[in-house]
Amino acid sequence: MEIASLVIEFLLFGLGLYLYLYSRGAIKAKNPETQKKMEEFRVSNGTWMRYLGLALVAIMLINIILHFREMAAG
Repeated sequence: MEIASLVIEFLLFGLGLYLYLYSRGAIKAKNPETQKKMEEFRVSNGTWMRYLGLALVAIMLINIILHFREMAAG
């Protein structure tokens, strides 16, 4: 069960990292039409996505560190 929860924590960490990178404009689409829609969405919602991504990354990083400490101690 500990391994499953650790995998979920890593997935949520990755989701937060993706959300942050998307809000900064680092994620690009291959299709120009899709890229235009992504850019419009990013411009109108970038601020809250950036904060949410950073918060999720920070919280999950703390959870991962504590999880590894718990596994090492027990």
